[in-house]
Parts: sequence; C-alpha cells; structure tokens
Amino acid sequence: MNFDLSSMNSYVLIATAFAAAFLATLWVSLIIWTIRDVRRRSKDPMARILAVLIVALLFLPGMLIYAILRPARTLDEEFQQSLEEEALLQTIEDVPLCPGCSRKVQHDWIVCPNCQTKLKKKCHHCKALMELPWNICPYCGTTVPGMRKETIPLEDMLPPITPTLFDDLEGQEQSTEVS
Repeated sequence: MNFDLSSMNSYVLIATAFAAAFLATLWVSLIIWTIRDVRRRSKDPMARILAVLIVALLFLPGMLIYAILRPARTLDEEFQQSLEEEALLQTIEDVPLCPGCSRKVQHDWIVCPNCQTKLKKKCHHCKALMELPWNICPYCGTTVPGMRKETIPLEDMLPPITPTLFDDLEGQEQSTEVS
C-alpha cells in the first residue's frame, strides 16, 4: 500500500482545523455559560468577573475550578428557600398566647389552664367557639344574648314634637303677659 503524504497531510490539516474549531467553539460556549450561570448565582461583581476570567484563561481546568467553587444554589432558589423558612416561622409563631400569662394555649381552649383567663366563649345556639369580642356567631349568625343588636339614634327614642304643641305654649305665654 502506498500512502501519499500530500493527501495524508491535507487530511490531518482538515482534522486539525475541525478540532481547533470545535475547541474554540467549546471555549466560547463555556465562557458564555459561565457568564449566565454566575449571574444567576451571585450578586458580587468581583466574583462574576473572577469566575469568567478563570474559565477564559484556564479553559477546562478553569471550568473545573469554577464548578467546584460556584454557589450551590441560584439566587432564585435561595429566595424561594427564605420564603419557605419565613412561612414555617410564621406558622410556628401563629400559636396563640394567653393574654393573662403569655403562655401557649390551644385554639380550642375556652379557659387558660394556667391562670384561668377566659379565652373564648360558646355560641348559645350552635355551641361553636367564638372570640370574646364577637357579638354575633360567624357559624350560625345568631347574636350573643345580652348584647345590643344595633344602636338606636336619640332622635328616634324621643317623641316627635308637633307644631301645635308649640303654638299652644306660645298662646298661653302671650295671654299671661297681657293680663
């Protein structure tokens, strides 16, 4: 078999050109990926610049260094986790406290077992638990006995004043003045 060195040289040159183009494309794509990734993971401008420079200058070893040193979670994931933690803390803090002794009480307790402070009252109609300041049961709609349903204006409570009553009084006053 005869190998023509000139044709073999051209094949090697073409293969080298494809390999160089592939590596250049890989290098540029890794730099672009690093820029996008570090933007999602850090707000620090110095860390962003340093990460891109490491990948740009060191190529594959730089990419390995960045992959090891980059933050585990994105800023969005950290924000979501902080929201979840806040929600959990909020549910923990929603445990009611006794107004008398400030100890934790259950939602369905009527009286604090520690200081005997009245916490809730029962509806006389449906026996559901109600908050103390409530004047109407939210479950059955009945008003609490002994509570005023609505205020009546003072004008409605007084008897109406008729003009004839005034006329009679004025007439009597004038007759007493004349005599």
